Amino acid sequence: MGGVITGFGVIASIIAAGYVLGRRDALGANGREVLTRLAFSVATPALLFTILSDSDPSALFSAPLAVTALSMAVVAALFALVALVRRWGARTAGMGALCSSYVNAGNLGIPIASYVLGDAALVAPVLLLQQLVVTPVAVTLLDAGTRREGGRMGLLTVLTTPLRNPIAVAALAGVAVAVTGITIPDPLMQPFELVGSMSVPAVLLALGISLHGSPAPGRGPERRHVLLAVVLKSLVQPAVAWAIGAWLFHLDGELLFAVVVLAALPTAQNMYTYASRYGVATRMVREAVLLSTIATVPVLVGIALLHG
Repeated sequence: MGGVITGFGVIASIIAAGYVLGRRDALGANGREVLTRLAFSVATPALLFTILSDSDPSALFSAPLAVTALSMAVVAALFALVALVRRWGARTAGMGALCSSYVNAGNLGIPIASYVLGDAALVAPVLLLQQLVVTPVAVTLLDAGTRREGGRMGLLTVLTTPLRNPIAVAALAGVAVAVTGITIPDPLMQPFELVGSMSVPAVLLALGISLHGSPAPGRGPERRHVLLAVVLKSLVQPAVAWAIGAWLFHLDGELLFAVVVLAALPTAQNMYTYASRYGVATRMVREAVLLSTIATVPVLVGIALLHG
């Protein structure tokens, strides 16, 4: 459990630092917005390009990753279905579906895979799936929804939306480098690595700043949205991953354990970046990130105990 404690400790400390900055108004009235824009427009694209350009696209074709993808799809569909029935709105349904399914495979997944599963490489396919497939599609749909609110969108605008989004462009560029096998010289890659290293801290600091003056999570007008997303993410997704892995793909032992542990990771903090960037359900996303992160600790301990 050392990886769990380390990962959560790092996240909590940076969020706490952001809260202090917000309380002292150290970055001014627009500090959170600046950090969010920095992460969305520069740091996160640089990080994605760095990760994906050195990835193995063939990792997308494996049974464990298929289990991960199917479990993500199931819980996302469940949230969307409830949102449709309850008439929460399409954009809220979309962000809620992401909060219910998109795992924190980066700054929590890597240490947990290293110390709990014994192999950091196990989280790489999940990172690849989310950054190569889920993220570009999600931000493209959010971007399209934002543009649609300003008027009708032409076919050309719809088709070229990914090319105007820095995250989607960075993901596609990184995959192109990986597929072609191009070797980028270190002097050219180091700026991407340096700028990309700001992504996670910027998101966590912005999240911490947003907590100052905010009511306790899970008690506001969006509490049903938040609680549904947290239950789906923390409890339902790992259960679905276990069922699909064991019954459909006949996984067992350490491989099944790894799939369930990765499915139990909390909602990724960059969901808050996307929500803030597009002005969609920011409070719901912020609270879902916090509560799912807290809930993941006892869930992972329980999974480990059941595994024996």
